[in-house]
Amino acid sequence: MRMKTETKLQIRQSVANFHLPRYQQLPTTGLYLEQATRYIREYLTPLGDFPLTPSMISNYVKKGMVANPVKKQYGREQLAYLFFIAVAKNVLSLDALTGFIRLQQQTYSLETAYNYFCDEFENFLEYTFGLKDTVSISGKDNTDEKHLLFACIISAVQKIYLEKCLEAIAKEQ
Repeated sequence: MRMKTETKLQIRQSVANFHLPRYQQLPTTGLYLEQATRYIREYLTPLGDFPLTPSMISNYVKKGMVANPVKKQYGREQLAYLFFIAVAKNVLSLDALTGFIRLQQQTYSLETAYNYFCDEFENFLEYTFGLKDTVSISGKDNTDEKHLLFACIISAVQKIYLEKCLEAIAKEQ
């Protein structure tokens, strides 16, 4: 069965205006656990189901993947990690994700790594969903760490695309 042209356009448009906040755009005032959860989920909702609950965030803190909140509030640093975790946990185990975060902490500043993640995630979304014809790689260096991040992003985006297409096909039938 072939997808209808209208369905393909709807899938493409579902990510057309998707944008993650860059590091400097993340809230400077801390967000309480429920607020942080809602903030991240609101951004990711257009891409599908990204389960993220307050108890999941608390577990990420306990595992050391995210720093402890300050006065029960999550700041810019924690939100950046939580955005990455929310996307990457769909394709990586928690142990692999923890190792990935440790690797990032040894090689790039959080701001640099997070902004690169956002740029490449949006870039590959646009390419995969047919909004542009080529993938343009951002950044100047060509490191193993960037290749690993790129592989993670490709996997996450392909999963998003596959789920959106299968959902659309099911609705057509």
